[in-house]
Amino acid sequence: MNIDIKLHIDDLPDHLVISDNIAVDCEFMGLNVERDPLCLVQISTGKNDAHIIKLNRDTYEATNLKKVLKNKEINKIFHYARADLQFIKKYLKIDVENINCTKVMSKLARSYSDKHGLKDLIKEFTGNDISKNLQSSDFGGELSDKQLQYCAKDVIYLHKIYDCLNKILIREKREKLYQNAIKFIHSRVELDLASFTSDIWSH
Repeated sequence: MNIDIKLHIDDLPDHLVISDNIAVDCEFMGLNVERDPLCLVQISTGKNDAHIIKLNRDTYEATNLKKVLKNKEINKIFHYARADLQFIKKYLKIDVENINCTKVMSKLARSYSDKHGLKDLIKEFTGNDISKNLQSSDFGGELSDKQLQYCAKDVIYLHKIYDCLNKILIREKREKLYQNAIKFIHSRVELDLASFTSDIWSH
């Protein structure tokens, strides 16, 4: 598969036209939001393209990117939005609007499986077997071609996965359950950032 990968420094370019249905992913220096900075944001329009924004970690000034993420008219498909939204809120200081999360969708739709990772969903719904070996690589420095390919593959399949999971949710009459669950995402992120990371509903 030929992927159209564009690397942008600091922000999306002014002239770039983004569709109203995009896939979004982020890369960090680690998983501790207080310690590990947000490095990259990837966006795909679902047409085998990936726009990878290498953020300015001194300022995090990315006006065009922030405008896209805050736009309520643009659907944003994440996988495990809970983690990405924490880093976006912490470092870009915005709330992303109009969110869908294929991990939450999978847990509600695919009750026949206990595997809800992106690699598993890509394999089931597209037939592609991707490597996650570069998941823990250094995204803060110069990016290799392999890293760019890895970042692109984290977003180019999300539209297909979203459509497939949505069909299952509708077929199994669980779409309203999902819609109600995803409404909680901003509160879940606020709880995480306040260090309430455990299940607050448990006994």
